[in-house]
Order: sequence, then structure tokens, then C-alpha cells
Amino acid sequence: MSKIDTNRPFLPVRIAVMTVSDSRTLETDTSGAALVARVEAAGHTVAARTIVSDDADLIAAQLSAWIADPLVDVVITNGGTGVTGRDVTPEAFERVMEKRIEGFGELFRMLSYQKIGTSTIQSRAVAGVAGGTYLFALPGSTGAVKDGWDDILVFQLDSRHRPCNFVELMPRLREGLKETSHHD
Repeated sequence: MSKIDTNRPFLPVRIAVMTVSDSRTLETDTSGAALVARVEAAGHTVAARTIVSDDADLIAAQLSAWIADPLVDVVITNGGTGVTGRDVTPEAFERVMEKRIEGFGELFRMLSYQKIGTSTIQSRAVAGVAGGTYLFALPGSTGAVKDGWDDILVFQLDSRHRPCNFVELMPRLREGLKETSHHD
């Protein structure tokens, strides 16, 4: 069973938060605010926060910018993971991801099923890795953001979580990636 090993050091990570919405502002973004509050309460740093409209090109561009930023370890988005025509967050993730973390969406939907039943089938929550940065896409409801953080990410982004966690893998995420040299 999983647990927090208090003998291990807590290593804070730098997390960028993106809300995907055509209608929210920083003042009305309750899901983004809930995520920021949880990230900070867990002892991590909010490296950046923004709102991007439901446009795959804009979402992918912001993801790419944060992937390239050495001060961002993790990106968590909320919104745009449904099945309507404007829901394009998973498609934007597909453009930038090098590896998918299949279990994230599977686990999110399993846990969500316990709370909202079969309605969870409409969620296309996804996760992956690109350029040594973790990427997680959560649905846009405040409840879904809380569930994704409280039931999965708070543990996997805690370096003390046993038997394993995403933080301990961070130094090895870039293994095997082609490094581009600016000295050519």
C-alpha cells in the first residue's frame, strides 16, 4: 500500500497551471484557483499561471514554451478534455508529448467513477512527458481538479511517496533524448 515516508526529504517542484477556457478570467477561474491553492498547500511552487482559449495551436504553443523553460518541472491544465468540438486539450497534448502516461487517465476515470458514475466516460484526461517535463490534463470542473490533485497528483508529486513517485524519476526523464547543440 502507498504511504508517505517521513524519513525521506520533501523536494518541492515547480508547477505551471493552465486553464483552458474561452470564458474564464483569473477572477472567475475557480478551478485554476483551487489547483493553485492545492499546489501551494502541498509545498510546491506555482511557476506560472495562465488562461488559454480552447484553441489547440495556442494550447500547444504554451505547453511548448513551458516544456522549454528550465524553471517549469510540471504542467497541469484544466479544461478542454471533454468530447465537444471546442474540447481540444488532448489533441494539443498529442502534438507535444514524447511519451504518454496511460495510467493517469485510466486512474482518474476509475476514481471519478466512484463519485460521478458513468459520466466519467466523457473525460479525456491525459498525461505524458516532453523534454523532461511532466504534463497532466484534467477536466475543467472544480470537482475534477480537486479529485485529480487530491487523489493522484498530490501523492505522485511528493518525493516521499512510496513505493514510487514521479519526482524521483525527474533526473532521468531526459535520458535518451536528442540534445540540440547551439554550438554547431
